[in-house]
Amino acid sequence: MIEKRLKQHSIINIKIMYQDACCGGDAYASGTPIIGQPIPEFEVDIYHEEAFRTAHLSDFKGKWVIFFFYPADFTFICPTELEDMAAHYPEFQKLNAEVLSVSTDTKFAHKAWHDHSAAIKKISFPMIADPTGELTRTMGVYIEEGEDRGLARRGTFIIDPDGILQAYEVHSNNIGRSAGELLRKLEAAIFVREHGGEVCPANWKPGSKTLKPGIDLVGKI
Repeated sequence: MIEKRLKQHSIINIKIMYQDACCGGDAYASGTPIIGQPIPEFEVDIYHEEAFRTAHLSDFKGKWVIFFFYPADFTFICPTELEDMAAHYPEFQKLNAEVLSVSTDTKFAHKAWHDHSAAIKKISFPMIADPTGELTRTMGVYIEEGEDRGLARRGTFIIDPDGILQAYEVHSNNIGRSAGELLRKLEAAIFVREHGGEVCPANWKPGSKTLKPGIDLVGKI
């Protein structure tokens, strides 16, 4: 019995050390979401089209969903990113995708920012308010320590119409993202979903050549 307990204790310690090494220790309150796994259901407040309402992931079933986490309203890089997303939003909509921006601000802060910022006035996609950090923690981008504690990292997540996570990236908060590149990734995700057995090589864009993995390609590329 003692030997069994010692073995279990060793396994737990190994897991903790592995998580510290891979995930930055206490930097995240939860583990990183796993590609190919479903995103759990949630309920959040949103500011959208000059109104407040609640939303659930299930509201978007059958659509591609883009979670676009950013640190905070009334900041510097964030409005440039959201303005860029607003400019590309019609292209995402044409691909049956919904963009959901997320920060740990309140819905009231979202409204005030939308009312006063020329860049944010251009937004017509829903803005999720996550002041408790519940959704931000679930997606592994909540900052637990340091001067930015309580904020979100710049995390972008692509979720398919079945609610399955297909791609994500997380940036340092001083590095802005490109909506154009995100759109290209979404187009690739849609292509491989609709064309089983085919894969998209580096820098693939719609209309470009794809690959069909097989033994005949081994060593030929």
